[in-house]
Amino acid sequence: IDMRQHSGEHPRLGVVDVCPFIPIQGIDMEACATLAARVGANVAERTGAPVYLYGASASSPGRTKLSSLRRGEYEGLEARLTDGAATNHDITRHPDFGAETWTQEAAKSGGCTYGARPVLIAYNVNVPEPDAIVAKRIGTIVRGSGRIIARQGDSKLRTSGMIPSVQGMGVVLEQHGISQVSMNLTNAEECGLLHSFETVKSLAADHGLEVTGSELVGLVPLRCMLEAGRWYAPESRDD
Repeated sequence: IDMRQHSGEHPRLGVVDVCPFIPIQGIDMEACATLAARVGANVAERTGAPVYLYGASASSPGRTKLSSLRRGEYEGLEARLTDGAATNHDITRHPDFGAETWTQEAAKSGGCTYGARPVLIAYNVNVPEPDAIVAKRIGTIVRGSGRIIARQGDSKLRTSGMIPSVQGMGVVLEQHGISQVSMNLTNAEECGLLHSFETVKSLAADHGLEVTGSELVGLVPLRCMLEAGRWYAPESRDD
């Protein structure tokens, strides 16, 4: 992939946008963090791509959030590496490894993020509308970071969202003629599939829309599937 010719709906910093290391079994978070940093350094050395570390691998507390390191995305990376009019704070602006200036390698590959984190569930709920107007509104309501409700010069007034451990946004699926509330569930203990689906379903109903299904991307803890199954099919419970 040549990032100079790439476009898409989902936020991304480069070809390998994010590579997480997750302690599932037989390894702890600290070991995953060390491994992620080692791999990131190796990738930067071999490819010349700018590499950022996030999560438990972050080099400072202000660099832990993936969204902070992604800010400006690929399109803002050149300004970011040339000290131009970047949208990034000085804390998150420069990579941990690799190119610190705008090079041909950086232009082609974009930036990469490596880090260690707990299990994250990528989960999308379908909303029957072609333009994502309601889906985007729901995304700003459910996500923990909330939404900006007023601006005055450089100052912003933000209200918090419903669920602290959810990252959410609304996107259009043109091929299917529908939209989705696309979510990352960063703490399955606090909010799993059941809670997030029913929240989006309720908010969509407030706008006269009935959700039409959902999509799971990647793996999910078994307990989340069992929780949803017991709710939607209580007669199947094995007590």
